[in-house]
Amino acid sequence: MVYGNYLVILLLSLSSNWLIHAVAPPAVQVTGGLVAGSLVEGTEIQVFKGIPFAAPPTGHNRWRAPQPVIPWTGVRNCTAFGPSPMQSKPVPFMYWSKEFLIPEQPISEDCLYLNVWTGAKDKAEKRPVLVYIYGGGFRSGGSGCAIYDGTAMAEKGIIFVSINYRVGCFGFFAHPELTGESGYGASGNYALLDMIAALKWVNENIEAFGGDPDQVTIAGQSAGSYGVNFLTASPLAKGLFSKAIGESGANFYSNALRGNSELKNAENAGLEYGRTMQATDLAALRELPAEKILATYHGISWPIADDYVLPGTIMGIYQASKENDFALLAGWNANDIVMGPPVKQADFHASMEKRFGDEVHQLWELYPDRNQEESDAAQKAINRDESFGVQVYTWAKLHSANGKPVFLYNFNHRLPAYDPSTDFGAFHSGEIVYAYDNLKTLDRPWQANDHQIAAMMSSYWVNFVRTGNPNGEGLPEWPAFDTLGNQTMVIDNECRNMPLPTLPQIRFWENYLQNH
Repeated sequence: MVYGNYLVILLLSLSSNWLIHAVAPPAVQVTGGLVAGSLVEGTEIQVFKGIPFAAPPTGHNRWRAPQPVIPWTGVRNCTAFGPSPMQSKPVPFMYWSKEFLIPEQPISEDCLYLNVWTGAKDKAEKRPVLVYIYGGGFRSGGSGCAIYDGTAMAEKGIIFVSINYRVGCFGFFAHPELTGESGYGASGNYALLDMIAALKWVNENIEAFGGDPDQVTIAGQSAGSYGVNFLTASPLAKGLFSKAIGESGANFYSNALRGNSELKNAENAGLEYGRTMQATDLAALRELPAEKILATYHGISWPIADDYVLPGTIMGIYQASKENDFALLAGWNANDIVMGPPVKQADFHASMEKRFGDEVHQLWELYPDRNQEESDAAQKAINRDESFGVQVYTWAKLHSANGKPVFLYNFNHRLPAYDPSTDFGAFHSGEIVYAYDNLKTLDRPWQANDHQIAAMMSSYWVNFVRTGNPNGEGLPEWPAFDTLGNQTMVIDNECRNMPLPTLPQIRFWENYLQNH
């Protein structure tokens, strides 16, 4: 009887062991070694988290272009996100609850990791690939945010990749010594070089996960969309993607590539920071603790016109038809607002008259300001249209004029709220959970219509990743954009194609910003 019990235990042990191995994803060979991921519970999706795509940018590698991955032995366990890039501790603010923020730990300079979600059973499947670039004003963010989960998109048949890149001082610090040692005559723009290194990793490795390196789409929101916009203009990213999705961000009329963001001025700012920290050379700057730099650096944290990653302004590159070859899907939100509370009507009125002078009457025709309620709405709409609307519209306009396929959208759907204090409408980044079918990651009182919009919007995104065209069976038709019809897919409680609703306002900003 005892022998029988031992036999049963042995058989159960062997059976259990077989089941574990039957469901465990096999190790995958990538640059550097073997990686093992895990199955997403309740799905057939494999996820590999925290795969290094470059060496840690620490020590001597601080403020250097991404260096080759350091190989490892054995199988690397890739079941947890890598550290988020060095930044201040995340705290919920304005519209952004904890789901929009990176995990509190770990945060580190050692941050160059990416994540892969795949439903492919064989690498011969060659599924199309989406590479997602997070927002955060180039000062914060990370791929570990809950809303960037790639499971739902992988279940729709694509490979979803999310990447990290350096932010703040660690992503953009320039210095004459850095320029001298770089080998390419520039410094700064390490964040963009990180993105390019991640795309090269995808090009070299994604086939092992069942992906097609010739069918890569880059996508991002806010600073991530700016990153996408910069990559489309960078010769270093040529051939690494064939499609781009920009959600609320592009850089055509801002001062990002002028004045203090030029390389020489950025280098001078680096020298001044070194003097402030009594770090007389690059070696001393690299010895400073990361936490001290984070606490004391308040300089340039934005892409730099360096004649290497960015050979000119984005506007100039597009006007000369020198952007990379890709299909574009881009848009912005009804409440794409990044500003503090509205000011008093009288103060706002005075500031606009000072800024616009004789042209202010045109502004008031488009943004009425007859009482405080109207003034509040005008301030928000002006912020949206100048910061996001005209930037993305110009992107669509120039790329379409250069003969490339473009699809424009407005996301106007109000996210449901538990109470008026959290009712921010279609706020900046609010579209993310709809576009990537991730309502489950955000705590809101979702209704049936929200799930319908998420299903349609994510289907448009997936179709675009597959074919360069968002249209598909069962979806309202989305015509390609051109400046004759200004066709725009307005995503609200339903999806409807119509001429851009805010076209008069956008044309006002085009005219004003071109001449000022």
